[in-house]
Amino acid sequence: MSQQKIYLASKSPRRRELLRQIGIAFEVLLLRDAPPRGPDVTELVLAGEQPEDYVARVTQEKAAAAWSAIMARHLPAHPVLAADTTVVIDQTILGKPANQEQALAMLSALAGKTHLVFTSIAIQYHDQHLQCTQRSEVSFAPLTDAEIRAYCATTEPYDKAGGYGIQGMAARYISHINGSYSGIMGLPLFETAELLAHLKKHKI
Repeated sequence: MSQQKIYLASKSPRRRELLRQIGIAFEVLLLRDAPPRGPDVTELVLAGEQPEDYVARVTQEKAAAAWSAIMARHLPAHPVLAADTTVVIDQTILGKPANQEQALAMLSALAGKTHLVFTSIAIQYHDQHLQCTQRSEVSFAPLTDAEIRAYCATTEPYDKAGGYGIQGMAARYISHINGSYSGIMGLPLFETAELLAHLKKHKI
């Protein structure tokens, strides 16, 4: 590998912002998530699958699908970084709310409690695969119905796992975190830098 440039297999603007923060050169590589041919990776939870296993599996599948796309499109062979974030409360996985009703239900479930955020990152380069999953705990203060409804009336909850963004207006309701702030945003920077350094050191 002659240079430390990567593909980012994610449409998340937050992940782009975080990679820029630590000076990583990247190019966005988007996977299919809609018809006519359907998504490259489905994000259905398997029966009996634990949240940490789920997020790691989906991330691995995203990295593998992205590498296949690179080969199929005859793109320059740079490592591809994929990531997935899962919010978990009482062993229930909270995805991205599809509508205001779901957002209200998610914020009501999180209010006054501590939940888990798992973000898994995977790097695929030829037949080499590097991966780790970072876990954080996030505590919400108790919220009134009016506060929940006011937040869900904004655009912020609807493209984020768990229905909130720690880097946005929801920060005023978060009383404590234990773990990685950037991981809760969607890309744990320490772990990402460690994987990329390992890749460069061993010239995979």
